[in-house]
Amino acid sequence: MSGHSFGLGIGFAAFGVALGLGLIGLGAMQGMARQPEAIGKIQTAMLIAFAFVELVFLLTVFAVPGLLKGLG
Repeated sequence: MSGHSFGLGIGFAAFGVALGLGLIGLGAMQGMARQPEAIGKIQTAMLIAFAFVELVFLLTVFAVPGLLKGLG
């Protein structure tokens, strides 16, 4: 895989993470506005979802280049 296509892949991954984090935040804010008594539970679920989305990006940035280097 060339550097150009890898850079494009990182860009797509970053865009997907940004979109995912935005949607998680949007859903959490709407849920908190509708049910203020559930803010603690919603925040916990939101932070866990944030962590999983960030993990996908970090795996893309750090693990995939190592895997590709080992293949080629």
